[in-house]
Parts: sequence; C-alpha cells; structure tokens
Amino acid sequence: MGFSCGIVGLPNVGKSTLFNSLSTAKAEAANFPFCTVEPNVGIVPVPDPRLDAMAAIYSPQNLVPASIRFVDIAGLVRGASKGEGLGNKFLANIREVDAIVHVVRCFEDDNVTHVDGRVDPQSDVDTIQTELCLRDLDSVTKRLERARKQSKGGDAVEKVALVVCERLVAHLDGGAPARSFEYIDEKEESVAADLQLLTGKPCFYVANVDEESLANVDGNEHYLTLKKLAEAEGVKVVAICASLEEQISELDAEDQPEFLESAGLSEPGLNHVIRSGYELLGLITYLTAGEKECRAWTVQRGATAPQAAGVIHTDFERGFIKAEVIWWEDLVELGSEAKCRDAGKLAIEGKTYVVKDGDVIHFRFNV
Repeated sequence: MGFSCGIVGLPNVGKSTLFNSLSTAKAEAANFPFCTVEPNVGIVPVPDPRLDAMAAIYSPQNLVPASIRFVDIAGLVRGASKGEGLGNKFLANIREVDAIVHVVRCFEDDNVTHVDGRVDPQSDVDTIQTELCLRDLDSVTKRLERARKQSKGGDAVEKVALVVCERLVAHLDGGAPARSFEYIDEKEESVAADLQLLTGKPCFYVANVDEESLANVDGNEHYLTLKKLAEAEGVKVVAICASLEEQISELDAEDQPEFLESAGLSEPGLNHVIRSGYELLGLITYLTAGEKECRAWTVQRGATAPQAAGVIHTDFERGFIKAEVIWWEDLVELGSEAKCRDAGKLAIEGKTYVVKDGDVIHFRFNV
C-alpha cells in the first residue's frame, strides 16, 4: 500500500542520517544545508515478531513483512513559505506524503553546524511549524476569497467554506497547526480535506540525541523541552541517536545483537520510529500463513474482513464468502491450525467482522 511518512526538519538535524539507517536507499549526508535536493524514498519493512513466530511454525518458502514508505525531504529554513532555500519545492514534497516525522536536534556538537548557530528545540519546532502554517494560511485565504464570492449565489458548499475558512485563518494565523483545529461537522472536514493542508497531516517528533543520553533521555534538557512541546500538542516523541542507528544498520545481522547490548539497547531505535509511523497512519497488520508463504498485510484500523481480503486481490473482496480467523497467540501456543480448530480457537467470520491487529486469516471466496 502507498502509505508514506515524510522526514522533515531544519538542515543538519540528522534527517538524512535517519533515512540512511531506515532504508537501503542511501541519501547523501553532509555537514551543509540542502545536501538532499530530490526527496529520497525508501520502502522499509515493519518489524513484527509475530511474523517470525509464524515462520517458526510453517517454515515457509517466503516471508514477507508489511512495509511503509519513508521520504527524506530536504531541510526547511525560515522563509520557506516564501520560497527561501528552495522552499516551494520542499513544501510540495511534504504535501505528497500522508504523515510527517519531524526530526529535532537534541544534541550538542561543535563539529556539526546548526543553521541558526545554536541548539534550541523550541525555536527549531517553531520555525518549521511557522513556515508550514504560513503556507497553509495562504491556501486557506485564497479559498476564503473564492467562498466569499461564490456563497453570495446561495451555494451551500461555499457557505460552509466561508464559515470554516474564516475560523481556519484565525487558527493558523495564531501559529496553531490545522490538525488541532476543531471542525463542527463532516461538511467542514470535507472543505478542509480538499485543501490538503500541510499542518493537517498527523505528526510525531524524533528527538535526535547523543549516544550518552540514550541511557537517560530525561537527563537531556533539549529532549525534555521537545517532550514538553509534544505533550502540549498531544503527539508522540521518539528518542534515538541517528548516528548510532546508522552504525547498527551497516552491521551484518549476526553482529547486531552484540553491538546493541554494548549500547544498552534491546532493539534498534529505528524499530520504534517505524512502528510509530505505522501507528500514526492508523494502520494495523493481519497475517496469512502457510508453507508457501507467511505474510503481513497492511489495512486501515476498522477495516472489515472483505476490505482486508481486497488488499490481497480485488476478487477476494468481490467474491468474499467467509474468513477463518485465528488469534496469532493461540496459533503460536497450540502450534497448528488443526489444533486451534479442535480447541475452538478458529472462528468463522462474515462480512461485518472488523479485523484485529494480529489476526491470522484464511479467506474463502468465489467469483
């Protein structure tokens, strides 16, 4: 599926280093602004121990994890909304992604230049948010002008647009992102959806800390500043050391556990970033399992069984008859589908069944 997270932030905060660690598609990382001019795209597997558990049972020929797209977008700077620093191009790249991963520098290093000459998470976040709000304000203002003209003719949609855009202008002008705006009804939401507002996209923060801070991030004052900001916005913050993650990603799989242990980590911090992006987009995973293939499939939370079947093939949804569903933990505990059936752990579900994260499903269909 085409869900994507755009990695944004000021220049030299660790965006490309993070992307390099996430993906085998290497972006150039250098100590100067705008080293990433074209957005780099990486398809990243979603870590899922449940899939490994299925593999232990079935010994499949193929093992296919779920995946999510990460897009490395070049650093924004003050004035980007007016075209500064190739701002128009970068803002257009942000418009094309589904969610935003905002990387914020939370480490001191005299050898790595900060675009503003100092490390200040509050200022960095304000700069990015201000530029995105200004671009959204421009879009909403133009829509408001059109609504003022066309609502005079009695057009119902334009009347709604007039009201909601007036409130959105005041909201954005105050520096608040569109995702914190409260809509009265679905009609207002529909008007805003057509605008594709940058600050309306879901977002979480990645605090790029130094390696020493990993053992006690609450001892890092920059991280605490960012954490406070995130809590006020009601969004998540994930702490990683991007340079350490890049070292981990370059190791062979068999060498990673020892390195992680020496760094005091149970798993790469990137796993938390990937899972956070997946959750932010409202995605869940269901599994199909067999000797030929064990696979994780991505669906939106709230998807019904026929909709989940359609992810595999549209014919599955069109000719859906039923779904045979086993909870993954029951399958791991009992060791086979036959034993789950005998124990009453295999459920036959119909068209209204809402898929749960971790369901193991076999679809029956006829076309």
